[in-house]
Amino acid sequence: MTSLAMFTVCMVSPANAEQWGEDAFKHPSGTGPFKFVEWVKDDHITLEANDDYWRESPKLDKLIFRVIEDASARLMALQTNEIQGMEYPDPSSFDVIEADSDLQLLTEPGMNVGYLAINCGYGYTDSNENGVHDLDEPWVETPGYSEPLTNKKVRQAINHAIDKNSIVDNLYKGTAIVAKNGMPPFMLGYNDDVEDYSYDPAEATKLLTEAGYPNGFTSTLWVMPVSRPYMFDPPKIGEAIQGYLAAVNITVDIYQVDWATYLEKTEAGEHPMCLLGWTGDNGDPDNFMNVLYGENACSIGTAGNVAFYNNSRVQEVLSAALQTYDTTERANYYEEAQMLLHENASHVYLAHSNQNVVFTSNVHGYVLHPTSRKFFYPVTIE
Repeated sequence: MTSLAMFTVCMVSPANAEQWGEDAFKHPSGTGPFKFVEWVKDDHITLEANDDYWRESPKLDKLIFRVIEDASARLMALQTNEIQGMEYPDPSSFDVIEADSDLQLLTEPGMNVGYLAINCGYGYTDSNENGVHDLDEPWVETPGYSEPLTNKKVRQAINHAIDKNSIVDNLYKGTAIVAKNGMPPFMLGYNDDVEDYSYDPAEATKLLTEAGYPNGFTSTLWVMPVSRPYMFDPPKIGEAIQGYLAAVNITVDIYQVDWATYLEKTEAGEHPMCLLGWTGDNGDPDNFMNVLYGENACSIGTAGNVAFYNNSRVQEVLSAALQTYDTTERANYYEEAQMLLHENASHVYLAHSNQNVVFTSNVHGYVLHPTSRKFFYPVTIE
């Protein structure tokens, strides 16, 4: 039921779709409090108040969303009143923001997870008419197939090699909590009995030796070029991970590409390892567990499970959780899935990050939303 309330199932104007065809996304039409005016790619989007809105008109006449890639430049624009709000502030600037009476910092726990996905090596290329993988069809190697990473002990070694507490303390700067499971701890079915991988380079080296790689190996880590709600500074996190893995003789080259290409190629499984994450859409655990870790989400080219971790038992319990209204039963299924995922180490779960947004002090009425979506209808400016 939660999925029926998602924006992805909203009604679409037939007239607008017919007029613009495949370019309809460039000309959005809806019934909300603001209406589309202009989109200049990589620069800005302009909206204006919808006088025909079914409720009272919004208090703001116009909304402009600008693209300012650098966090320090965003903050400077905010301090000079060039803009009135910004997202993804650099945590190192929080003291400056909180000391400025003309600014206000809004923060709350986010419904997200940031992770390192380790390509387990196999996906599938076809699905049946319902979009579900036919489990009788053979798995195929992903383009980013790397023999060491298909070994469970190697993946466990990678988990032990990375100091997540240090990453959260020094790079997230305390604006997140360390993650040990693939969904936030406040969600139904979170398994707190899972014992996280400790930071233990000696254990990592031991596991690599047992796996047949006593001298380590070479691989590539794909690193996002942009800030996301679950990971403010991916390049610095990538460099930190590179250093931790080097300490156990895993030599990692860092690869970056533009964001759109990054998403396209990781969905196609071209990476050996990659940094990514997820912000929940509806508050239901299925929106994390099935989307990110299910066997049916391993389709090469459209994968949500970019670790390409295929485990029929995990998919079995995730599917069973969708077929019952009993919350206790559902929780048990998700708990089992998390234990299996932990054991097989397809991901290094890094952090659950807070949401952080900064406004000038004359902006009132903005409320942070768990999904990180932006709602400006109740907002006013003095």
